[in-house]
Amino acid sequence: MTAQILLIDDDVDDELIFREIIEEISPNIECISAHNGLEALNQLGRMNPVPTMIFLDLNMPIISGWECLDRIRKDQRTTQTPVVIMTTSDNQADKQKALSLGATAFLTKTADLHSLRLIIRKTLTAEHLI
Repeated sequence: MTAQILLIDDDVDDELIFREIIEEISPNIECISAHNGLEALNQLGRMNPVPTMIFLDLNMPIISGWECLDRIRKDQRTTQTPVVIMTTSDNQADKQKALSLGATAFLTKTADLHSLRLIIRKTLTAEHLI
């Protein structure tokens, strides 16, 4: 069975890099994208089954990552879905807030592709997707 990841990020460049990394790591993972929180919540409402894992940026238009995370956790269908915050923030207060709102993990984006690849691989391994 193919695992599905929903990537919620308004940065198209970050999306392309993430997709490349996922393709390199495993051909058995399908990556679906949403470019803001509203689009993501609408997609989640139509998905059956829900994605295996969600990667969520915090700073987005229309509905922020914070609000999106809160709504994902309140939805009975996605309450147990791993949600990984992947953002440029390295602020400890943001990390604590995200974890208290139900995020599974908090990853700080890096421009170093090798490091980013390792972080994503480690996260997927921890959730048994690879």
